[in-house]
Amino acid sequence: MRGAWLGRLWRQSTGRFGLIVVAVILLTALVALVWTPFDPGHVDIDARWLPPGWPHVLGTDGTGRDILSLLMAGARTTVVVAVGAAVVATVIGIVLAALGALTTRWVRESVAVFVDILVAFPVLLIALMIAAVWGGSLWVVIWAVGIGFGVSIARVTRPELRRVLHSDFVLAGRASGLTPTQNLYRHLLPNVASVFIVQLSWGMAVAVLAEAGLSYLGVGAPPTQPSWGRLLAELQQFLTVHPLSVLWPGLAITLTVLGLNLLGDAIREATDPTLARRGGSVGRARTHQPEVVA
Repeated sequence: MRGAWLGRLWRQSTGRFGLIVVAVILLTALVALVWTPFDPGHVDIDARWLPPGWPHVLGTDGTGRDILSLLMAGARTTVVVAVGAAVVATVIGIVLAALGALTTRWVRESVAVFVDILVAFPVLLIALMIAAVWGGSLWVVIWAVGIGFGVSIARVTRPELRRVLHSDFVLAGRASGLTPTQNLYRHLLPNVASVFIVQLSWGMAVAVLAEAGLSYLGVGAPPTQPSWGRLLAELQQFLTVHPLSVLWPGLAITLTVLGLNLLGDAIREATDPTLARRGGSVGRARTHQPEVVA
């Protein structure tokens, strides 16, 4: 069964693209832990603004730092933020969705109101508010995106859980003596996994954008931590003189976000049995709306 949906995922062009992009980013981050072509923090005034070539494959910036090394080191920051935000969003999303679907009516309604209030706040606004209190850091980005998208995950997953809750196999599990928690992990969550995964992939993509945006503004990664957003901020003032140097960090951010979004859509189609039976397409997966159950 696992090999079947992996095969369906790889047969989709969007799935292949997303898998390749994510694999390249992860591999780059792992390699950067032990090796980069040059020290990302090394300043060489004599090597300023070198064009792409050997040994500086992507050229250098205004202080002589190797751009490829900075991008590889920045991939580590991107992976840490994306994975950290995903973990926080997963915990918050599952807890709020379970409370909003499996508890008594007054608790469900209270959770629904609480989630609707939090959803009204954009992720970047939450990050800026947290940064104003605790200062800018990667943890600010991780928690802000984790909270923001954890709430969004709960809002989308809750009605799906309520729908699956009335299925025959869930009722049979309850009759066989399964506790609500056991029913949640054995029957409910696996049947809403496709919706959950898509939301989570979007959350990871937003985490990459949020880290880049906050670092661009100077309240994201600390100055000692390589970041694609900070590199973009440092190079954009030289856009008219050295436009090629700005291309690389912008391209890295764009491809990473696009890859995560497309991978999430492809996984949704590959794992959703209703789409598989209909021979659904990515377009159908995107237009599917969860049934709202009170």
